[in-house]
Amino acid sequence: MAPQHRTPLAALAVLALLPIGLAGCGVGDGNGGPAAPTGRAPAEEAAAKSRERVQAYLDALAARDADAGRSQLCAPMQAAFDAAATGPNGDFADHFTVPQAAITDVRTGSKGQEVSAVITVAAGSRKADRALLFTVTRTGADWCIAGEAPGGNSPPPSGTP
Repeated sequence: MAPQHRTPLAALAVLALLPIGLAGCGVGDGNGGPAAPTGRAPAEEAAAKSRERVQAYLDALAARDADAGRSQLCAPMQAAFDAAATGPNGDFADHFTVPQAAITDVRTGSKGQEVSAVITVAAGSRKADRALLFTVTRTGADWCIAGEAPGGNSPPPSGTP
């Protein structure tokens, strides 16, 4: 009679262990599983999240809040930011102000999302516009700025020459 009871016991054991196995895979646990659906296509969500990160950085720059700016950066960039951000040529140097900043373009690049921005930098009565190109990447479930460089994306081609 023992063989007749093994099949129901084995099925019961599998059913009892199934939630544990699924939790280990990240299905249904809310921690480390797939990101919650936002109703947006992945490319649209990437562009929106990248725009949000860069806008938060630009807002921090205008407010002269280096800590808020630092929090938008990926971990590998934070040490360099700490060393240079408030230095003589850093983004948060005391003698610079940023009265205007605007995102001009967001597109997919080879290393992540590329976000172009133009900022107006003022030092005393002098003002100058500067184009910046931010690279934003996804790290786990979050997004962060992985790079900042002078320049920006060139405009898309207008058609055949």
